[in-house]
Amino acid sequence: MNKLESIGKQLSTLDNYVIVGHSIPDGDSVGSLLALFLALNRMGKKAAIIMQDNLSSIYRYLPAVDNFSQPDDIELMPENVIFLDCSRIDRIGEELLERFEDRRITINIDHHHDNDFFGDYNYVDPVASSTAEIIYQLLKVMGVEISREIADCIYAGIVMDTGSFMNSNTTSTTMRIASELLLAGASVDLARNNLLESKPREEVSLLCLGLQHLEFYREGKIACMKLPFEEVRKIDALNIHPEGTINYVRSIQGVEVALMLREVNPGLIKIGYRSKTQVDVAALAARLGGGGHKRAAGAKKSGSLDQVCSLVIDMVEDVLE
Repeated sequence: MNKLESIGKQLSTLDNYVIVGHSIPDGDSVGSLLALFLALNRMGKKAAIIMQDNLSSIYRYLPAVDNFSQPDDIELMPENVIFLDCSRIDRIGEELLERFEDRRITINIDHHHDNDFFGDYNYVDPVASSTAEIIYQLLKVMGVEISREIADCIYAGIVMDTGSFMNSNTTSTTMRIASELLLAGASVDLARNNLLESKPREEVSLLCLGLQHLEFYREGKIACMKLPFEEVRKIDALNIHPEGTINYVRSIQGVEVALMLREVNPGLIKIGYRSKTQVDVAALAARLGGGGHKRAAGAKKSGSLDQVCSLVIDMVEDVLE
């Protein structure tokens, strides 16, 4: 574990960076990547952003978003790699990871408690609400001015990872930083209109499909939404990966653990976990090779949708009081 000052010193000393985040990027990943990219540009550093998967359209309002590249877009990879919001190095996706075999320095900045400290330089703060919150603290340590553009990016990351400041990972530090971001020019209206009130129609169709496949267990304490591959394909939503759909399930009265099982490819199931107060879903996800936070986590498992559903339900029932 390194101090933020040590990370900042390395960023100031070196040049020629590539910044990467996990596959199927969420708001925290996107906001953190863009904020650090803008900050490095302010410092006169060369930097690129690479993501294996496409971004959701809700993030198109963020500054510098057109600088996102995919692995095949860059012929010669920069030698210094910054991993943001990745608990493990393989979270960026195997295709992208193969491009970094000759990297010189690896910097790992994250807030997941199960991070395995894979970098040459590591800063991991599980108490932080988001990686975006850590990026704010890093830029302050480095003396980088928080411009309006940077503030909008960091604010987006915090909003999405805290569930609009309603999740239990929201702390007094989170609220203080959010206040400082607003003072720096971050727009609440922009964030609300784009992140929360601009859902693509395909995402709404995906929710409708999921509600058709919503099942309850243990007298309603467990709720599971299933999304079969072929049915998702028929509504043209294969490329839609909404962050908030599972929260509809958790919001149901009496539900303690919400699950969303999505067949991302025939025979491969992506599992989303959410809990309210009792169950550490990160521990459950870890048993399937996944991870996350106590109240929000994810994993993948091979098998049919029904097989994986039965397995996951049994695991939740074993720990549910």
